Amino acid sequence: MDWTERYRPQRIADLVGNGTSVRQMVEWARDWKPGDRPLILYGKPGTGKTSAAYALAREMDWEVVETNASDQRTRAAIERVAGQSAVTGSLFGTGRRLILIDEADNLHGTADRGGAKAIVDLIRTARQPVVLIANDLYEVAGEIRTRTEPVQFRALAARSIVPRLRLICREEGIACDDDTLRVVAESANGDMRSAVTMLQAAAIGRTALDQDSVRTSQKDERATIFELVGAVLRDRPDEELMSLAWEVDDKPDAIVQWLEGSLGQLPPASRCEAYPALAAADRAIARTFRRQNYTLWRYATALAVLGTARAAHGSGVHSRLAPPSRWGRMAQARRRKAARTSLMRKLGAWMGVSRAELREYYLEAVRSLVAGDPEPIARTLELDADELALLTGDRERSAEIAGRLAKERRELEKAEKPKRRSAKEKEEPAPPHPAGEVRNQSTLF
Repeated sequence: MDWTERYRPQRIADLVGNGTSVRQMVEWARDWKPGDRPLILYGKPGTGKTSAAYALAREMDWEVVETNASDQRTRAAIERVAGQSAVTGSLFGTGRRLILIDEADNLHGTADRGGAKAIVDLIRTARQPVVLIANDLYEVAGEIRTRTEPVQFRALAARSIVPRLRLICREEGIACDDDTLRVVAESANGDMRSAVTMLQAAAIGRTALDQDSVRTSQKDERATIFELVGAVLRDRPDEELMSLAWEVDDKPDAIVQWLEGSLGQLPPASRCEAYPALAAADRAIARTFRRQNYTLWRYATALAVLGTARAAHGSGVHSRLAPPSRWGRMAQARRRKAARTSLMRKLGAWMGVSRAELREYYLEAVRSLVAGDPEPIARTLELDADELALLTGDRERSAEIAGRLAKERRELEKAEKPKRRSAKEKEEPAPPHPAGEVRNQSTLF
């Protein structure tokens, strides 16, 4: 059996790391009443988001209904799998179901058409607790993100991973010292699932492990893009540079963009010398995609890496390497597009017109009407700062209004929670509390 499944945490007390996040989940579950905001657990893979959700459900004696990216998540599919479960009681009489929507940041393409709106509708009508899980919070649709409470799961420290690996070795009868376990933990880069997988791979056919045996199973011994760019700017030998270029995960077009973004490290004369090499590499990449002749990629890589190294003259790295600036601009463009789509959907539904009609006949009129006092429409449609800025053209003012309205909604929910709790306690007993206190929890997978 896969060790990641065999040693997956079953109870809250089994979780490792992220104690603050786990306590936030427990407090939410203990006090949950219909109308409370769902949680959205976010963080890099392997930090324990899904395992924490399942452990919480077991602790609370809740059933779990899950949908994830491996399912088709059209509106009809979500309503079929999770919709009815969210508004009805448990099959086994426990009174609660946990509706778990995994990979909420992975709603893309026609296969998920209508899925985001279906999740928003599910959140609005749910009479059962809902938890969403995502790797990147800002890849989640804005209309979903603004209706949830975020809970961040951070990468685990190696010192937190080592005790769990030691426990697994003891259970499996594997002899392994702490220095060896520390090598595995540090190689996992905060990912418990990867650490356990590496440990299992190293233990196949062995009853004892040392550092040499675990290094062959480490998560990724390849070079990083930072190592490649640093070597280029330090003018390492050509053979070493090309070897690093083949070892990185990034494709040649990404390598070109990283190198272009690093040219600010060079003096002006060297930049002028480097740009022709990157331009030649870019042309080779374009021909690769146009002709589907991927043998050209090796030439693109050589032009970019060796040409930039020649121009750098070993000047070195003088400040922190950052991702290409164009990536930030692309992310901003995607964010604006998502806000524009969401705004048009909300306005169209409110006015009872199609998006095409709204765009052609009414949008400018709406902008003129709300320019003087945009707060009423922001409150009515629950617009976020990006959506409101598209109407007003004033980002600072829109952010101030959206922030104030969000604070009002939170205060209103907080004020109504005791009233709902009191009414609920008159109807039925409170849900069971998790057994035992929650101390120093965090997450395994």
